[in-house]
Amino acid sequence: MYEVCVVGLGYIGLPTALMLAAHGNRVAGVDYDTHLIETLRSGKVTFQEDGLEALFAQALSGDIQFFTEYQKANYYIVAVPTPFDKDTKKIDPSYVINAVGSVLDVCPKSAVIIIESTISPGTINKFVRPFIQSRGFSVGDDIHLVHAPERIIPGAMIRELKQNSRIIGSDSKETGEVVRKIYATFCEGEIILTDIHSAEMSKVVENTFRDVNIAFANELAKICRQDNLDVYEIIRIANMHPRVNILSPGPGVGGHCISVDPWFLVGDYPGLSLLIHEARKINDSMPAFVLQRVHEIMKENNLTDISRVGFYGITYKEDVDDIRESPTLQLFEIMQKHLGGGVKFYDPLCKPDILPGQVADFDTFLDSCDIIVIMVGHKQILNNMPRLEGKWILDTRDVCKMPGVFKL
Repeated sequence: MYEVCVVGLGYIGLPTALMLAAHGNRVAGVDYDTHLIETLRSGKVTFQEDGLEALFAQALSGDIQFFTEYQKANYYIVAVPTPFDKDTKKIDPSYVINAVGSVLDVCPKSAVIIIESTISPGTINKFVRPFIQSRGFSVGDDIHLVHAPERIIPGAMIRELKQNSRIIGSDSKETGEVVRKIYATFCEGEIILTDIHSAEMSKVVENTFRDVNIAFANELAKICRQDNLDVYEIIRIANMHPRVNILSPGPGVGGHCISVDPWFLVGDYPGLSLLIHEARKINDSMPAFVLQRVHEIMKENNLTDISRVGFYGITYKEDVDDIRESPTLQLFEIMQKHLGGGVKFYDPLCKPDILPGQVADFDTFLDSCDIIVIMVGHKQILNNMPRLEGKWILDTRDVCKMPGVFKL
């Protein structure tokens, strides 16, 4: 029997499983995706991340195996997706419920089920706990429930898995202490024990705070644009105050955390989350604001050929291959509805078939564009700034320091 069975080997589950195995735990990694499991069994990682291949090699020298079938274990870490309904703004708990159901089919008595998936506050009490009880299990006796939300970001996953503090929410201190020991095999940060509902709320609040901060920066960008001020200079000066820490504006908010988690609070507390809701609307408006800036630049410079406009970057952040909730994809949806196609897209980390008009080669992209909109500050574009000379550049990330560059 395995010590830990990690369910869902995506952006969160795989690094977690590898980290556990690399630090002395006997681990089973489970995912329904047959191709993914075959890839891992062949010794290859399934996505790009700094340090992931080295961690994989370290884990393989330990005790880890990969399966499509659920395995018997003492602890189960559920790290499956938690989609949300864009109309109701409520979480869809079905992935978590289905994973827990499959765990119940094989787990021994007194197994601990740890939900790492980000969920809206109250999800475990509203959905997971009643489901387990409906299957004839007594929570607290036959099964122990824990919520230990992930707190890592693509591009720094390995470092943050080790260094970030963790939240362990459980029904009892005894269960929390046992789970703390599992995470303490690799986590160097503080591991905080609390109740399940507080753990759920804490994770969502963290990402919501950042979303509101970014919305403030984005609103400042619009205000400064009206008065022809450099918003980045304004924020730099304001942040010299010891109690001010304004984040940077940008073309929108992507990823599966900051752009999604605040909606959980809006959906569940519609009359109480007014500021949060407004922040979400501001950040969701930024891709359209970028298109407005492109239109202004074209008009000011008598440019009419939309096919000579290129958007650099499709992922949601620099130097990762994660496109979930990407501002560029949001921008593309707006263009399809209101402007039609015709523009170019390029990203060195993305397969060349994600968007119509996507160019596979960087040189071809540069040659085919007069206006380049920097949506993501990948290292590639930072290392090739001189090649952008002679282009009209709209820099939405404040990474291009050449003269004459247009900003948000």
